[in-house]
Amino acid sequence: MLGRSYTLNRVRQAKYLKRNEVMVKTNSRLMRKVRHKRVRARVIGTTSRPRLCIFRSLNHIYAQVIDDSVSRTLISVSTLDTNARDKAKQIVKVKQAELVGTLIAQRTLEKGISHVVFDRGGFKYHGRIKALAEAARQAGLLF
Repeated sequence: MLGRSYTLNRVRQAKYLKRNEVMVKTNSRLMRKVRHKRVRARVIGTTSRPRLCIFRSLNHIYAQVIDDSVSRTLISVSTLDTNARDKAKQIVKVKQAELVGTLIAQRTLEKGISHVVFDRGGFKYHGRIKALAEAARQAGLLF
């Protein structure tokens, strides 16, 4: 049970962040990790329905299809991939994410996988993450 002590810790943390505003930048990375752990507690990839995991850095976006039952990456695509690198240089980041989404969907469907579980990696579902997800759905991937 998450009761009173959990709530008090969150309040103390919020007060600390208000006093020391410099800590907010480093804490945002830490909070993404906390959110990711919370999501990963529920989102598990299986052989029949692997996990589509997204990571977004400042300059690039990465997508992997992972089977958690055997801890193996089945497919991976990023903006650094040889097929996407040449096209990604001339377009904005949201379009790069759409390109990665269509590539990951095509490669996943070629392997015979049509259903996946979406793992946003602790990032908010907007911007590049949303563009990648919608492009993958339009290319035929179901999640």
